[in-house]
Amino acid sequence: MADRAAPTAGLLLRSWVATRGTRANLQALAGSSIPVKRLGLLLSCTVCLSMPTVAGPRSIASLIEEAYLKNPNVHFYEQEIAAARGDRRIAGTWPNPDLSGQIGGKIYNSLGGKYLGTGPVWTVSLTQTLEFPGRVTLRKAIADKQIALARIGLEQFRLSLRNQIEMLCYRLLAAEDRAAVAKEVAQRFRDLIALLVQREPAGPSPLIEMRILEGNAATLNRRATQAQIELQSARFELNLLRGMSMNLPVEVARQNVHLPALPDSVQLIARADSRNLDLQTRRTELEQQGFRVRLAHNEQWPSVKLGPYTAGEHVVDSKRELGLSLSMPLPFWNQARGSEEAAKARLNQAEVSLDTAIREVERKIVTAADSYKKELKKLGEDTPQLLGQLREAAKLADDNYRLGVLPISTYKEIQSQYLDGTDAVLNSRLDALRYLADLEYLSGEQLHDIGLPSSSAENFSSRY
Repeated sequence: MADRAAPTAGLLLRSWVATRGTRANLQALAGSSIPVKRLGLLLSCTVCLSMPTVAGPRSIASLIEEAYLKNPNVHFYEQEIAAARGDRRIAGTWPNPDLSGQIGGKIYNSLGGKYLGTGPVWTVSLTQTLEFPGRVTLRKAIADKQIALARIGLEQFRLSLRNQIEMLCYRLLAAEDRAAVAKEVAQRFRDLIALLVQREPAGPSPLIEMRILEGNAATLNRRATQAQIELQSARFELNLLRGMSMNLPVEVARQNVHLPALPDSVQLIARADSRNLDLQTRRTELEQQGFRVRLAHNEQWPSVKLGPYTAGEHVVDSKRELGLSLSMPLPFWNQARGSEEAAKARLNQAEVSLDTAIREVERKIVTAADSYKKELKKLGEDTPQLLGQLREAAKLADDNYRLGVLPISTYKEIQSQYLDGTDAVLNSRLDALRYLADLEYLSGEQLHDIGLPSSSAENFSSRY
């Protein structure tokens, strides 16, 4: 890269120095303390550093780690945890005391109507609200469950983000393979067309064969274009998930795609019961709603406001009064009963939602595992050899057709089989990887390795 950057930097520097204004500025700088040669060296270094570097192929694991750091939605869920912690702080604090005061005037008259005097009167009180025992503890428990829900939400998004980026990388690599195969076969058709044009036509057969080749070349060009569109779309989406500019070029390093054998579906379901993030969310919501029911029942008992007060007046004589004030609402209408009934109804809803989610997770695991096994069986162990054989056969057919020992129908068929076979294998592999990603999300267990560091989960739990 440095070998390519140096000539370009020298060319830019020479073109910049050749301008009239630049020469005048350099002549003015000649008498200063900065030598022109040193200035030129500085400019060369600046131009080289400002040139965009060509990034090499990126591994899937590095792209996922980058998305964890730069995806804006990750920061959204992190702030959700911070907000839940703020609510927890509020739930654990006492309500602020109430300070109230009154001031006025008093006129004294005797029973006979004789005016005795006028003077000020005033009252000051300070009261503190005392919650019924256990109420603050219940609010803290509800706030703690909200923090747990926010953490599960962040972990759930990170897992979903990882699966999306991994599938996008595989889509991008598959699109590159499709485009390469389509270009390869299309180039063969174009070379044959150019060869037939140079020959003398001997009857209608060569002309018909040429038209067949031209039609197939047009079809292959369209398939190559569609693969390029799919490739660019995957790059745009990958950059968007990484929090980067969509037009930024990105190249995914090729790696062996390992499709492991699955554990038994019963084992996956048993692991999902404790590790599935959706089920963890439902269980946390159920526990939180149980605390809400207890809080609604506790709120049937009123809070008490207690505190000192003082009052005084200065009219005919001076008086001062000190005491303790106590106030509480009288639960005549029992408004808390409706809140408790609503909380119990939501608790029943949470129980039904959890049961439904458990059955839905079991159904999805069984369906995804069965589909994955079928795709794995479809691929088989001889798939790589089959693709290699098809490629060699397509090249052999091209050589023999040029020699005139192979009919156009056989040539066209083997080229189509090479394209369709490659496309079928790539689609089956993508479907198998998609089912595998679904199983990892549902079971909460990593079933295949993509090179992520083992300490990622530990770092996540230590941070949040």
